[in-house]
Amino acid sequence: MAGDAKKLQPIIIKRVKKGGHASHGGAWKIAYADFVTAMMAFFLLMWLLGSTSEGDKKGISDYFQSPLKVALQGGAGAGASNSVITGGGNDLTQAAGQTKRGEGSDSKAKKSAGDQRKIERAKKDAQTLAALAAKIASSISSNPKMAEFSSQIKLEITPDGLQIQIVDDQRRPMFDIGSSSVKPYMRDILKEIGITLSDVDNKISLDGHTDQAPYGNAARGYSNWELSADRANASRRELIAAGMPEDKLARVVGMASSLLADTQNPLSAANRRISILVMTKEAEERLLGGAVIPLEEEVTSAAPAEGTSKASP
Repeated sequence: MAGDAKKLQPIIIKRVKKGGHASHGGAWKIAYADFVTAMMAFFLLMWLLGSTSEGDKKGISDYFQSPLKVALQGGAGAGASNSVITGGGNDLTQAAGQTKRGEGSDSKAKKSAGDQRKIERAKKDAQTLAALAAKIASSISSNPKMAEFSSQIKLEITPDGLQIQIVDDQRRPMFDIGSSSVKPYMRDILKEIGITLSDVDNKISLDGHTDQAPYGNAARGYSNWELSADRANASRRELIAAGMPEDKLARVVGMASSLLADTQNPLSAANRRISILVMTKEAEERLLGGAVIPLEEEVTSAAPAEGTSKASP
């Protein structure tokens, strides 16, 4: 019986349950993500600095030294200050920001008023020149006689004003070959332009241009310089005869072949032209420098000698 009781004794198995790890949370993930982002930003910054030219770096540096708003409205910018106190400088009571020495509110107001006048004048010039270009284009297209030569008349608005160029054509030259004698159709073109310019207040600059073909009478001292000046003066006379006041002219210049229109082909007919520039007020002041410059004297030239071998058309 004792043996049977021993056999029936239950077997007890003890299992020890181990405790789990404590919860760490997700803070380390956020920190790691911030670290990776910072490293990416750092490498991007290094790459940008390595690929940026020295000029661009200086421009960025200058911007922070004197931001655009500060440069336009006055002051040297925060970077030039010797103090971190608002206003900068030795005057601790100053709170309006930095100003250049000698520049008070009055000088700033005068500068602002002057800039505003320049902007208004530039706008007025732009409107005047645009209207003038439209008027000239309209007079050319509406006149059948002038429309035939429309391909030789080029209008362009430039920073210095409205440029009107009358360009030579191989089949229709503006002047006699090697001469300043104006062709009849060139006289008609200049007449129409002179009538249109008679109502404009802006000053006029008149340039004569030739190609690079050497003038055949160079032995007597007459070259493309004299020829271009004579042609410019001949054009001036036609404009004045058409009714344009002579005091509108600021200068009359012979440029020879120093400023080619077609640099690829120095002998091209496009290089032989008369350029009339209706100047903006700013260009006029830049040219005259506040003083009235008298018209250039006409070049008194001898007639080309007979039997010359070559002349610039």
